Amino acid sequence: MEKTYNPQGMEQEIYKKWEESGAFKPVKKEGAKPYTISMPPPNITGQLHMGHALTYTLPDVLIRYHRMMGDPTLWVPGTDHASIATEVKIVAQMAEEGITKEDIGREGFLKRAWAWKEEYGKRITTQLRRLGASCDWSRERFTMDEGCSIAVREVFVRLYEQGLIYRGDRIINWCPDCMTALSDAEIEYEEQMSHLWYLRYPAADGGEGVVVATTRPETMLGDSGVAVNPNDERFKHLIGKTVILPIVNREIPVVADEYVDMKFGTGAVKMTPAHDPNDFEVGQRHNLEIIKVINDDGTMAENTGKDYAGLTREEARKKIVQELEKQGFLVKIEDYSHNVGTCYRCGTTVEPLISKQWFVKMEPLAKPAIKVVREGEIRFLPERFSKTYFNWMENIRDWCISRQLWWGHRIPAWYCDECGEVIVSREDPVKCPKCGSEKLRQDEDVLDTWFSSALWPFSTLGWPEETEDFKYFYPTSTMVTGYDIIFFWVARMIFSGLAYTGKIPFDKVLIHGLVRDEKGRKMSKSLGNGVDPLEAIDKFGADALRFTLCMGVSIGNDIRYSDSKIESSRNFANKIWNATRFVLMNLDGEETIDGKQFELADKWILNRAMQAVKDISKFLDSYEHGLSAERIYDFAWSDFCDWYIELSKADLFGEDLERKKTVRAVLQYVLSILIKLLHPFMPFITETIYSYLPGKENESCMLSSWPEYKEEFDFVEEADKMQGVMDIIRSVRNLRAEMRVQAGRKARLMLKPHDGWGEALSNSAHYFEKLANVSELQIIASPEDVQEKTVSAVTPAAEIFMPLGDLVDISEEISRIKKEIEKTQGEIKRSQGKLNNQGFISKAPKQLIEAEEEKLKKHTAMLDVLKNRLNSLEA
Repeated sequence: MEKTYNPQGMEQEIYKKWEESGAFKPVKKEGAKPYTISMPPPNITGQLHMGHALTYTLPDVLIRYHRMMGDPTLWVPGTDHASIATEVKIVAQMAEEGITKEDIGREGFLKRAWAWKEEYGKRITTQLRRLGASCDWSRERFTMDEGCSIAVREVFVRLYEQGLIYRGDRIINWCPDCMTALSDAEIEYEEQMSHLWYLRYPAADGGEGVVVATTRPETMLGDSGVAVNPNDERFKHLIGKTVILPIVNREIPVVADEYVDMKFGTGAVKMTPAHDPNDFEVGQRHNLEIIKVINDDGTMAENTGKDYAGLTREEARKKIVQELEKQGFLVKIEDYSHNVGTCYRCGTTVEPLISKQWFVKMEPLAKPAIKVVREGEIRFLPERFSKTYFNWMENIRDWCISRQLWWGHRIPAWYCDECGEVIVSREDPVKCPKCGSEKLRQDEDVLDTWFSSALWPFSTLGWPEETEDFKYFYPTSTMVTGYDIIFFWVARMIFSGLAYTGKIPFDKVLIHGLVRDEKGRKMSKSLGNGVDPLEAIDKFGADALRFTLCMGVSIGNDIRYSDSKIESSRNFANKIWNATRFVLMNLDGEETIDGKQFELADKWILNRAMQAVKDISKFLDSYEHGLSAERIYDFAWSDFCDWYIELSKADLFGEDLERKKTVRAVLQYVLSILIKLLHPFMPFITETIYSYLPGKENESCMLSSWPEYKEEFDFVEEADKMQGVMDIIRSVRNLRAEMRVQAGRKARLMLKPHDGWGEALSNSAHYFEKLANVSELQIIASPEDVQEKTVSAVTPAAEIFMPLGDLVDISEEISRIKKEIEKTQGEIKRSQGKLNNQGFISKAPKQLIEAEEEKLKKHTAMLDVLKNRLNSLEA
């Protein structure tokens, strides 16, 4: 082995060997239940960020664990075409060349898009390899590959045939910048300060009319009614009458509808059915006119008149408010804070528009999907996220699935120019089935990206064909994803799996949080606190990054990332490397543990190994990555490296050949277990180390068996005894540190064992001598047997006494402590002087005063300790 671990020189070579050897491919076993995960497909525009690193590390840990457990294990990788994100990038690239989509036409644009996919699509999968993702790349999929495209068309046609897909005029979310429709799930809401404008609409019969409150005065040009609650006594006399719309001078009706909140604004609400989803529903119930006054690009429409046509929404708002004030219809303006919908891609304020789009009827699809989660067939981990799911599914609206883009799955619908027939077909039609005309036009729009992503768990396994992979690996096992896409993706996969395969797509949904910086802030370009995981891998190694992410994670919660944490993980890797080098340097070939005579320390480490196997297996079965990582860290660093290796040195360097063989066998056996337990978290270093173990030179740790719990090695009583010995060693070390004893100075140790501990402590003299600098162990019957000045302590196993004269020169120690007392008294006097000074108290910052108070408290406590020590020495 190299003297120091160099991940940069090893990791990529190891991964290449794994992939080329086919190690990631599952081995199907008759009757064995497979373990399958579908990788959340990253966008082809993607660059690996810390969120990705977490999203792909967590399932890889599970995949590696189940592979070692002997399960037929498959992790299906792939990428997403990401309609909007990719098209935006390509359009921006073309703009730099001075050309537009329209300049090159649809076919020319798609040619560019596929070229983009070829150039950039492999970038993120290369990065996933750097992270160590052990997925079966021979089964890699793309949401627009031939198989996935067949699945998408099959689903669209089925839903259309079942009457669950329809085309109609509806209010949709429209991004004026991306120039496309968005589903409800693609809207991000942000709190914005605005105003409530109170406008008076005079009655047509000359009466008082009504005052309405609105956050969007620019849409009033499209008003076609005013709604009031039928139970509101203030407006009952107006129901059925008409009012005059200011500026436009259009007569519009006052209608009664339960939708109206009597407590909002004045209790009367202007109705703009073309630009508000709730107004649209009210308008449908009361046959209100639909008047679209905002264009797709966010400017005011031609029908708003020469004063407003072509203005932006903001410009029109300002001008309309001025005109209302001028004409006397502006009653008042109030400050108002409310949630405003923005496009999840570009951040532009979304415009609700009336538009002809394709929709999926969601209610019949949502009901079975709600039931399987409610009845526990699918479990969210943690369970609290099922509330997010239920809230979304139980209030779901029809899903707008058409997008005004060119990159994506083109909607498989054709229109006959002769008779107007709409043809939805699995195959491209040649002529109209109704009139026979060949003048057919395919719908220009593409499907929402999430339409194809919703089919991912089964389309990637060959559905709609009954392929061998689909029959064996579906349903999949676990879906690992962030809480931010529960409704974007998870909900849609669940209802899609049930609707098209008749089975749930997975039975566990493991939800993780965001990766934040060390101050708890979300990583972002604007804050400049983002960390490129590839830079972290280049600097510290993939293992250190993976272990850091796992150590910090608890199910469903955000984690904090810092350089100090990843440095700690790198140090842990170095600790394991150095411990392995020590073990290997002291082995003499492969040594079996069978038939060996174990001493107390051997039985203790074997017990700790067995407990680690039990605990880590239990934690991984419960998806507790964080607890698993902490447990392997403690076992490796503390139990194995800090304790057993140190305990073993006396025997390794001693003369007893049988003890040497036993200790070598135990070291080798426990190291092998440790490396296997660590493998899912740190695959590269463990793969390297495993190949150095005697007898494992041509074997792979990744393909080895998960450690087995063996009851015959779970020495519970002996482990408790050894723990007692270790407690004494710690106490002796603490006493020596408190007394500032020189490192090499040895001292006698007198122990008065508690009941049942005599034999164990008598047989442990060599441990005390080696690890506590003890010159001689004396077992005493009573504290009265001690005839000299001592320092003492108590542990669960014994009372501890150490002769003071063995530890320090008493006269020198008395002199030193007196100097310390004098110095400490000076510090106390200084602090008291400051804190009694009113000038300091009145002018100093609060934190400075608190720091001074803490210093006084610390030095006062220290003075007590020093005086007690002086008294004991002078007694």
